[in-house]
Amino acid sequence: MSLSAGRGPIGPNPAGRFSAPVPSGLVFVEPHPRRIRAERDGRVVLDTERALLVHRSGRPLAYAFPADVVGDLPHEPEPEAPGFVQVPWDAVDVWFEEGRRLRHYPPNPYHRVDCRPTRRHLRVSVDDTVLVDTDDTVILFETSLAPKLYVAPEHVRTDLLRRSDTSTYCNYKGDATYWSAVVDGRVVDDVAWTYEDPLPESLPIAAMFSFDPTRVTVEADLPTPEPL
Repeated sequence: MSLSAGRGPIGPNPAGRFSAPVPSGLVFVEPHPRRIRAERDGRVVLDTERALLVHRSGRPLAYAFPADVVGDLPHEPEPEAPGFVQVPWDAVDVWFEEGRRLRHYPPNPYHRVDCRPTRRHLRVSVDDTVLVDTDDTVILFETSLAPKLYVAPEHVRTDLLRRSDTSTYCNYKGDATYWSAVVDGRVVDDVAWTYEDPLPESLPIAAMFSFDPTRVTVEADLPTPEPL
């Protein structure tokens, strides 16, 4: 995410541009002086403060470790960092960065979430039934992603929503709960999501709803970036 994914500067669809052309397949490698630990079968199998971060276009952010710290863990050489190797994420049971347990991939130091109260209008409907119509919203700006509006439950027809079995995880917002709409007997799956217990950087959107414009009609007053 951030540098090498989505609309990041070396991602597949960058939001901005460099003053000179950037070579295709550019890889950014940097020191990451945080303590990285991994456990397998209840035993620490990797513990180092000498990791690198590898930003590669179209690929999740990855750690690279000095070859002498990975022991018998499966690994592959990192071509852009001689003497360093990558360990598959699922080669261990759990990863930690300092004291934080990680999921899916390393958190990105260039990824940021900003939540701002705003008066941007949001209207959401299913057919002729309005689920939301308010300008009391919070706008979430997240690096490399389009901004989204969130709205407090008191502005939502929660009587027409029911919790679904779908869930996802974000390294910067936490675990998302999804909601389906039930309107006149018709079920529209996963129209909205909430973060009931978000990570610290996303606390302003705790328990607020955001809606999927591919599943319901969403009219949102969102900023439109000027083309470069």
